[in-house]
Amino acid sequence: MEEVYAFGANPLDRASERRGDAAWVAALLDHPDSRIALLSELKPRVRPGSPAPVIDWQPVAPWRDHIAAGATCVLLGLVDGRARFALDATAVPLGADGAELGDMRALAGIMEAGAAAILGEARAIIDWHARHRFCAACGTSTTVHSAGWSRRCPSCKAQHFPRTDPVVIMLPVRGERCLLGRNARRAGARFSCLAGFVEPGETLEAAVRREVLEESGLRVGRVTYVASQPWPFPSSLMCGFIAEAISDDLKIDHAELATARWFSRAEVLAMAARSAAGEDAPDTLAPPIAIGHHLARRWASGEF
Repeated sequence: MEEVYAFGANPLDRASERRGDAAWVAALLDHPDSRIALLSELKPRVRPGSPAPVIDWQPVAPWRDHIAAGATCVLLGLVDGRARFALDATAVPLGADGAELGDMRALAGIMEAGAAAILGEARAIIDWHARHRFCAACGTSTTVHSAGWSRRCPSCKAQHFPRTDPVVIMLPVRGERCLLGRNARRAGARFSCLAGFVEPGETLEAAVRREVLEESGLRVGRVTYVASQPWPFPSSLMCGFIAEAISDDLKIDHAELATARWFSRAEVLAMAARSAAGEDAPDTLAPPIAIGHHLARRWASGEF
């Protein structure tokens, strides 16, 4: 089995084939075993747990008025036949009952993997609804369908579905060295893999070659797929690759990268260890919740 990264271990049965059955979804909302996760401004409501916070699963009944009033509610899936929903509770004050709102990136590094993946799904789909309340074709306000997995325009009848944006993230390698860079838009000492969005009409492999050339000036030959990772900030799918560079000279695009340089395997392993330990060192790798961390670490360990 491939390694599973943060947000990629979702245990829910999405039951996608039944989302269009309105009576079935209504029965799930009425069922006493169903539970709902709350998000406020895309921050999930969690409770302290040992050794890490846990999702603050709530009975659905106390939240029916908010759902009826139009708060976004989405069927996330089933676990052992019991429904799990997510609700945008941004307009609801957080009660003093021991629960708190957590930062999704921070939670992903400490929560149980399946719980973090569920919250990642919830964050992505609720954020999509917030961004797509109006029809892209005619501008009319849309309505929610399929248990929260589509929106429809009552005017022009267009259907709109949640989008996932493919992103290539790649580690250029040449011999016993790899190239890592620092993002120009994020201050700090962390190095990571190069990355960029896939353009319309472009294969993943072509996107890898284009992005590496644009950002670093390197030309790439063989491109090898490694793994993928859902990344709900807001709704990307990170597609990880090893890219074999066929040139050495760097020509950095400083609009994209603050800097970039070659690293040995030993240097990458030391950076990965510092990152995993949470050390604030001059040079660190992207945190372990990011697939870029694992691409570099696994290459440095000799897996590729």
